[in-house]
Amino acid sequence: MGTVSHLSRVPARRLLAGAFCVAWLAACGGPQHKPDGGGGGGPRDPAPPAYTGTPIEQRRDAACDQLGPKLTACAVEDARASLAAGKITKAQFDKDTAPGVQRKHTEKFETACKGKPYSSRQVRVLEVCLREETRCGPLLECLGHMSDAAPAGPRDPR
Repeated sequence: MGTVSHLSRVPARRLLAGAFCVAWLAACGGPQHKPDGGGGGGPRDPAPPAYTGTPIEQRRDAACDQLGPKLTACAVEDARASLAAGKITKAQFDKDTAPGVQRKHTEKFETACKGKPYSSRQVRVLEVCLREETRCGPLLECLGHMSDAAPAGPRDPR
């Protein structure tokens, strides 16, 4: 089936497309970097500085860190279904779902997800979907609400 991994083909492409869609729903932005705790020293070195992002960025990053592995697991589940249906061979499945391939897809998603300036409502969608949806299909459907328009607030009666 070529050199393209199954994780980037149909039907797994559907899962990953949904996952990556979540990361690219907001305006484009570069990845944010957490300060590194580099530096040598003895055992009494102070702890590395804490991540100084805004509270919404901290919540977004925490959600992205949890969502990345979950979406990769969904793609593997989809690949497993393709194997069972005879759509791919065992060798292709093994290649496409190798730990290094999974790690690469997870890291790519997390970097993209953390690089977006999500609104507080969008971060809340990430958090609620992660907490409420344990199965892949419902999780992706839930994440589809990232692009919903924000509900209109009460009008000023003046």
